Amino acid sequence: MKTAIFLVSLFVTLTICAQSVTSLEIEKIVTKAIGEKDPSLFVGVVKNGMVSYSGVRGLANLQHQVKANSASSSNIASVAKQFTALCILKLSLENKLSLEDDIREYLPKLYPNITDSIKIRHLLNHSSGIRDYADLMSLQQNPWWRQEGLDNHDVITLIEKQNDLNFTPGSEYLYSNTNYTLLTKVVAVVSGVSFHDYSKRLFVELGLKNTRFLKNYMAVIPNQVLPYSDWGDGIWRQYPMLTNLHGDGFLFTTLEDQLIFEKAIQNAEQTNNQLLLQSQKEIPNSEIATYGFGLELTDRLNRKAVHHSGSTGSYHAQTIRFPEEKLSVFVMSSNSRIWSGSIADKIASKIQSNTQEVKKDDYLSQIPKIEAIDSNKLPGFYKTSKGKIVRIIEKQGMLYYQVDNNNPFKLIKETTGYYAFESSPDIKIVFTQTGDTAKLLLYRPGTEPRIHTKLPEAQLQGHQLDAFIGQYQNEELNISFEITKEDDAIFINRKKYKRPQKVEILTPYDFLVSDYKLVIKRDIFNRVNEILLTTNRLKNVRFTKKTNLIFQPKINLENTSIQVTTIPSKKQGSTILLTKNYKNGNEIWTRQFGGKSYDKASSLIKTEDEGYLIIGATSSFGKGNYDVYVIKVDSEGREQWNTVSGYAYNDYGYTAEQTDSGFLIKGTTQKCDSNSNIADANCETYTWFIELDEKGKEIKNKILKKF
Repeated sequence: MKTAIFLVSLFVTLTICAQSVTSLEIEKIVTKAIGEKDPSLFVGVVKNGMVSYSGVRGLANLQHQVKANSASSSNIASVAKQFTALCILKLSLENKLSLEDDIREYLPKLYPNITDSIKIRHLLNHSSGIRDYADLMSLQQNPWWRQEGLDNHDVITLIEKQNDLNFTPGSEYLYSNTNYTLLTKVVAVVSGVSFHDYSKRLFVELGLKNTRFLKNYMAVIPNQVLPYSDWGDGIWRQYPMLTNLHGDGFLFTTLEDQLIFEKAIQNAEQTNNQLLLQSQKEIPNSEIATYGFGLELTDRLNRKAVHHSGSTGSYHAQTIRFPEEKLSVFVMSSNSRIWSGSIADKIASKIQSNTQEVKKDDYLSQIPKIEAIDSNKLPGFYKTSKGKIVRIIEKQGMLYYQVDNNNPFKLIKETTGYYAFESSPDIKIVFTQTGDTAKLLLYRPGTEPRIHTKLPEAQLQGHQLDAFIGQYQNEELNISFEITKEDDAIFINRKKYKRPQKVEILTPYDFLVSDYKLVIKRDIFNRVNEILLTTNRLKNVRFTKKTNLIFQPKINLENTSIQVTTIPSKKQGSTILLTKNYKNGNEIWTRQFGGKSYDKASSLIKTEDEGYLIIGATSSFGKGNYDVYVIKVDSEGREQWNTVSGYAYNDYGYTAEQTDSGFLIKGTTQKCDSNSNIADANCETYTWFIELDEKGKEIKNKILKKF
């Protein structure tokens, strides 16, 4: 018996010593992170259903030097999403809604033209394609944090004006705060009470007496921690929070409450709490397995984990749960100089290092052997499989990796063609070359290699750049920008009082400016008619061209130019004028084409034999009111042949391209329901393609879609 008592006593002593060592190590991490007079930091650890560490350091209020404590209330930002998801899950378990329901059953004004289902589960795991309201407001150059009193109703009103999604619901994952703002409205509609009232009832059930979503930024929150930032000058300033948003974040809570919640999560199996048990799993029937009920479901520190981070102004927080080890780490702070996520990782690593060895990832064995690559060929633009633009920059003999226009990461050369990130040596980059295709392979522990394909250098100049000039409008956001040209470069101006920014031309269809990627769209006549803008949590925001939507009337040569236009004829009607000019505009020669009525030119292309093809319309020749008119000339503008194509009404030629067999003419043709009275006839216009051989003889024609 004495031996047994001695062994139990020894076990308890060793356990207490081990816990004390871990607590001392956590204290060192916390003490190193901030000083006693700095803005606050809160840390809690729950192990095997019990609190094993709870610590607070710093001040809740710098003005009055008020110390923070475990009852101080701080904003955990997006870590709050799990609680909004709990409200939805609770209603689902009570059969008051289904996660398969279309969001428009509860918000019928949303996306009337989208035929795909936008399910509640799509919003829960950010696979809905709904655009992030914060990024939409930034695009409007009216950031959310500047809008005093901005609330969920304002966000929903903005989203009701949107016609498009980032992508088809369920096809991709892209984090969007809007999803959780909309879910608060679903909770209110289904429950019959406000989201604040419903969530408050849930918090009471969970024993979280001092946890609440923000209702009014001017309201007094007992024991509130104030947020502080340092903008690089060493002076603390209180970060203003002026909005009334909630659901996607803006949850004020205490360390005490969060430790109660973490214990409930770990003890959910014993208490058979199905709400908490289901909330830690994947969403049923979901196409996305990496995000669940307001929680990320990806490995962390090489272990299976459930986690989420959040940041709003100077407030930030991190929750990490390791279910197989029954370990939870919670960190929150109001101090912008530190980051809760890195502190939580350090603490978790320290605890786990005392229990078991961290598994090493064998991803390095995947990295292929390559032949030597000329380092001069490495810089340039690369496109990822998800459409992001990566730039490899060379500065003073060093390479840098830059995503869009974010801060670049320095690369350290390990051997020819092999590099590692200076800030994260575990991340490796390998440059490969197969034929004319150069690629960048990025290897990160625990993930599949990411392939970036190098973009060929774009060669656009002269009249090709003219095609982009004009005003572009997005009706959903009521914003526009203008593209202008100067010398052999184009610039974008998002506001008239702002300095225009130069556009980086990656390919004829991919542009980059600041932190925006622009994808160029052309109509059936090859004119630039739309630009799709992608940035951060927005994809393919549509801007329609409003001005200069013209065809190509000019070709720039080395020291001269060829230009086609329509001028009034001497007697009546109009004539096609072709001119060759010096750079200063002085004419070298002119040629005129047409008959006795109206003849019009739309565009001009250069042909392989150094001649030109004029595309337009004529009422001087042909069968109808107007017919497609094509004129082939030599390098001096002398006519070689012409052809006229058309029916009884109005047919126009707009543009052309040279083919292996001749030319493809692109235009329109008109069909009317009356041959005798065209003025009162009902007519429809269709796109019309005509194939000609090298001598202008028609091979075939095809009427396409309605124009």
